[in-house]
Amino acid sequence: MSLLGLDVGTTGCKAVLFRADGTVRGSAYAEYENRSPGPGRFELDTEAVWAQIKAMIQAVCAAAPNDPVRALAVASMGEAVVPVTRQRQILGPSILNFDERGQEYLYRLSAILSDERLYAINGNTLGNHYSMTKLMWIQEHQPELYERADYFLHWSSFVAFMLGAEPALDYSLANRTLLFDLERLHWSAELLDIANLDASRLPPTIPSGQVIGQVLPSLAEELNLPAGVAIVSGAHDQCANGVGCGILHAGQAMYGMGTYLTIMPAFSRRPAPEAMIKCGLSTEHHAVPGLFVSFIYNMGGALVKWQRDTFAAAEKASARPEGRDLYAELLAEMPVEPGKIVVLPHFSTTGPPDYIANSFGVIAGLRLESSRGAILKGILEGVSFALRQNLDGLPGTGIEISELRVVGGGSRSDAWVQLSADILGVPCVRSANLQAGSLGAAILAGTAIGEFANLDEGCQAMVQLGKQFAPDPVRGREYAGLYEKYNRLWPLMEDYLRELAK
Repeated sequence: MSLLGLDVGTTGCKAVLFRADGTVRGSAYAEYENRSPGPGRFELDTEAVWAQIKAMIQAVCAAAPNDPVRALAVASMGEAVVPVTRQRQILGPSILNFDERGQEYLYRLSAILSDERLYAINGNTLGNHYSMTKLMWIQEHQPELYERADYFLHWSSFVAFMLGAEPALDYSLANRTLLFDLERLHWSAELLDIANLDASRLPPTIPSGQVIGQVLPSLAEELNLPAGVAIVSGAHDQCANGVGCGILHAGQAMYGMGTYLTIMPAFSRRPAPEAMIKCGLSTEHHAVPGLFVSFIYNMGGALVKWQRDTFAAAEKASARPEGRDLYAELLAEMPVEPGKIVVLPHFSTTGPPDYIANSFGVIAGLRLESSRGAILKGILEGVSFALRQNLDGLPGTGIEISELRVVGGGSRSDAWVQLSADILGVPCVRSANLQAGSLGAAILAGTAIGEFANLDEGCQAMVQLGKQFAPDPVRGREYAGLYEKYNRLWPLMEDYLRELAK
């Protein structure tokens, strides 16, 4: 018996087949590019990504024909939605959260919806990276599409629906719309009215880890799946990452090193809203019953991809022997010592605490002898400093982090994880399964069908931890000076932008 965990992200998707003891029976991964139909616009070709997801399921299940899948669940990116009909027809592309469309509604919304009121209902403050403003944009600028769509589904919900499940959205993803009532556990009539959006085009909300259907017989045959595979409600990918590395109790924290660098602390009581709003932090549902989480993040992984595509385009384009990892080769080029290049990672709208839009990235300290490895190290240091700024503000919220469980593609690099521990000043423990999102989805699936009595039992059976990285106090002192330089960059940039606006 196997459990299938799917993880659909902003730049790639993966499928991993697990036994109930955590053994990997097969895996498949596909990377895709974002489309940019205009300045500041970024979206996914829904049809193309759905085809890749099906191809991955087909490939991974064909590799283990004697180990049939009993259940599957999907983890996915948080805010992007897909317009579909009840007949499972895809109607258009999926606008990504860093797309600028919808920005124009923030001023009007902020005039009638204070951060304090929105936080009381939804646990978030206003921003264009959530689903609300994207849906408002579609309604105004693509009214025919809006009227044709029976549902706008987040990717976890979309994949489950296309496979044969009933339309349903778990609480952790519903939080990312700005339209969900955190306490009442359903769509907020007040927020929908303010946004002038129709609740009937959003699916019912349910907890993570609930059976919501079975794979359609026609698709089961196509995808090498047995009949009757249970489809289980999944989770926001960061929450699934948390389950996949054993973040099941208050006081624990996950550090996801993917397209987004995300620190996700777990807690059982909602912190004081004023403290969280000051830090720009959300309060949202975990995939684990009874727990809340927050997200400290930036697009650090996307910047590493940008560095690869910009400074190693020839190597990326050339045929590479099987087993060679271009990211690993580039990371190996980094200097050992803390760098002299300081990077302000404002290459797109930033994360907490300020959610700065309309800024620019800065790479300061370049010389003729500066190497691409030194630039990469500056990027990793810069995105880590951005996370540290958030950690410095946590004491006022009552949230404590004593250890980070590290997951994701970036955690393969000892150098990157050690750099993170040194800058953040927090011990890091790497998960033995680096793709914890798929594992977390599989644990949710196994628990839903009774393979495990609860998530604790599922994690004990399937989760294993690996190498530990303690902060180096000498490196920490060296980074303190570089951190001061980093903190001076944004004020300088802010003045520059004001000058441009005159």
